[in-house]
Amino acid sequence: MSEVFPLTRLFDRFGVTAYGRLAFGVAGATLILDQLSKWWVVHVLHLPERFQIEVAPPIFNLSMVWNHGVTFGMFRDSGQVGRWLLVLVACVAVAALIYFARSAQRLIPAVGMGLILGGAIGNNLIDRVFIGAVADFLDFSGLHFPWVFNVADMAIDIGVACLAADLLGLEPSAPKKA
Repeated sequence: MSEVFPLTRLFDRFGVTAYGRLAFGVAGATLILDQLSKWWVVHVLHLPERFQIEVAPPIFNLSMVWNHGVTFGMFRDSGQVGRWLLVLVACVAVAALIYFARSAQRLIPAVGMGLILGGAIGNNLIDRVFIGAVADFLDFSGLHFPWVFNVADMAIDIGVACLAADLLGLEPSAPKKA
């Protein structure tokens, strides 16, 4: 089996649990979905900045925005120093997530860490290193959200909610055997 999946030997070597493997799988799927969706919007649709396509008005639209900052556009005017500082912070966060995800023992935190890890790598490493900004295009302004998202943003938000639910003890327990 390890010949079919070369990561198996690497996971075994570093003691990655079954839930850790799930976390890394979720991270990989999130990263792929995030990067493919950004590629589609930027290179296939060729949406110019501040352009909007009504998809399900007034609830959902595709609206192209380049975010040079972090959440809500904070630090967008900090230039190259800010860009590389954000990359450094993301590297530390990704390293910490990898460390904790490899030993995950429960489903909800494993999924949460995987979502955050995939989103952080997509938004805060790949996009900032290679492009210098993040493409945001999922506009839910009809639901009174004042900002525009991408797949990585949503994954990070859902991942944080998963970790919060775990901290609050909201993970469903296994069914009791009779």
